[in-house]
Amino acid sequence: MTDTFQQAARAATEAMRDVFQPTPLMRNDHLSERYGAEIWLKREDLSPVRSYKLRGAFNAMRKVIPAQTLFVCASAGNHAQGVAFMCSYFGVKGVIFMPVTTPQQKIQKTKMFGGAQVEVRLVGDYFDKTLAAAQQFCRQEAAHFLSPFDDDDVIEGQASVAVEIEQQLGRVPDHVILPVGGGGLSSGIFSYYGRACNFTFVEPKGAPSLARALQNGAPVDISPINSFVDGAAVAMIGQRNFDRLRRIDSSAVINLAEDRICTTIIEMLNVEGIVLEPAGALSIEALGEVAEQIKGKTVVCIASGGNFDFERLPEVKERAQRYSGIKKYYILRMPQRPGALKEFLNTLGPDDDICRFEYLKKSARNFGSVLIGIETRSPDSFGLIQSQLDEAGFTYTDITNDETLAQFVL
Repeated sequence: MTDTFQQAARAATEAMRDVFQPTPLMRNDHLSERYGAEIWLKREDLSPVRSYKLRGAFNAMRKVIPAQTLFVCASAGNHAQGVAFMCSYFGVKGVIFMPVTTPQQKIQKTKMFGGAQVEVRLVGDYFDKTLAAAQQFCRQEAAHFLSPFDDDDVIEGQASVAVEIEQQLGRVPDHVILPVGGGGLSSGIFSYYGRACNFTFVEPKGAPSLARALQNGAPVDISPINSFVDGAAVAMIGQRNFDRLRRIDSSAVINLAEDRICTTIIEMLNVEGIVLEPAGALSIEALGEVAEQIKGKTVVCIASGGNFDFERLPEVKERAQRYSGIKKYYILRMPQRPGALKEFLNTLGPDDDICRFEYLKKSARNFGSVLIGIETRSPDSFGLIQSQLDEAGFTYTDITNDETLAQFVL
């Protein structure tokens, strides 16, 4: 099967050259020096739609055109943009169903890529309603539904990433690190390379659909999931995708906390000038988990996408600071007397900055509850801050990692 699949993936890759050029494979000096390895980034964020999704859309559509000229998908992100781009390229009609809650930026980009060939329909607050509406429309109109990942032609199209890496590097890399959501990209690359290299499959901690499927022996719905890493947050891996991945060792699958991924987004933006969406940063952040395995090796990280809405930047920065330990939030019990605030301020050092100060309870006669946010240069500073608060007799609670409380006050 592998030889046949490789031939089909190469043919799909060759056909894509009429649409777009290979995305760059770029050696990253910064990461290579840090990990003592040859670290290469496969820059899918530099595709025409800033993600790899147009590859699968192209391959699935070319297989049924001209017999089929009406295509439908349900997506709030990269898949919608990939389908829209290909509808415009092929000159066929597309109806793209998106949740009502989809950010306007994503809706506008989808319309921009599709132009007059694409109609966007906003249906449902949640994706399951959107998907049901898309599938019902397909049945009524005899349209072709384009799955974002659970489709053999889509898998074959995504495998073109592996074909290009092999061509650009001149050989198969020693190690490939790639994100996993529904499994289209991961199953395609794994099917192409087989056992010719080592793999690390990376999932967000809040949506470990592959890990749970391997434990269960079959795909399992893990709802509810954390949707922050929207390009890889899938409640259930595709059946066709899992059938190709079921042979992998579960130790090759890791998950990363959503806040941790934010540190890589910020670092790559500040140090390298590379804009990555959360899913696009997964493989790079995972380097730290396999540092000993990859020393002296040639490693390719798939930077799967760069569709980052800069309105999310304050949230990403906030998450990164909290994960890095340089920003904390406290509920402080403040005595209601003159000089109390000055006493609190004296507990702070020259590198400590108050970024949030808000009275939560103002009716108490003797004490008031205050939300305090503090930024500092080093996580070690908080040990000194807390010891000085104790010495001054302040009562406080660290709520930085209290997700339930954070939803209401942060």
